[in-house]
Amino acid sequence: MGRKKTKNYYWTEDTEKGGIIEYNTSDSPEQKNKIYNKYLEYPFFKLTENIINTFKFSYFDDVFQDVQNECISFLVLNMHKYDHTKGSKAFSYFSVVIKNYLILNNNANYKKLKTHATIDNARGLHSQQVNEDANVFIEESIDYFENKIPHMFSKQKDRIIAYAIVDLMKVRENIEDFNKKALYILLREMTNVETAKITKVLNIMRKHMKVLHNNFHTRGSLHISSKLNKFL
Repeated sequence: MGRKKTKNYYWTEDTEKGGIIEYNTSDSPEQKNKIYNKYLEYPFFKLTENIINTFKFSYFDDVFQDVQNECISFLVLNMHKYDHTKGSKAFSYFSVVIKNYLILNNNANYKKLKTHATIDNARGLHSQQVNEDANVFIEESIDYFENKIPHMFSKQKDRIIAYAIVDLMKVRENIEDFNKKALYILLREMTNVETAKITKVLNIMRKHMKVLHNNFHTRGSLHISSKLNKFL
């Protein structure tokens, strides 16, 4: 017999309906406190624990418990933003909230460390130019894919994946230190498809990126060459 898939037993229907929704609709601080202690304290604890352990954030100065407490506080402060009438599941919604919070703080600490590092002026100027060129290339690539995705993929699911990849390209500054595994998890949550299909779409987009990069490197901009026609 195969192994059963593990489930998030700490996050139940009561967590959303008896907990989050009731918490958001209550005007009583005492009632909110009771709801939190009964329905939300442990699920929030486990959710943040699992996400911090799953994703590798390298630039936090604080110990694990302090980071987790900050995440839980951030969840509580932003709980009112969750709107169950829009159809999104609370578990997925708050998972993304925590991941984004950790990404932003991880990168803020990373940039702080880079600021305090001693950098040779010549190397610094060269690095700045390389970064500027890279940003121009990515921005032009985003425009390219947004126009070409309907022609690149005939299946709607593939298009959804491709547009999700483009969305991550748009917020690349917030995820520059995110590992490959974490990015795949994000894409799975954004698209609700398995890893194999994501990989298939990524491979097609990589072929385009290779030709686009060659054009950019030789011409300084994305003049679309005839080489791309065979991919369309």
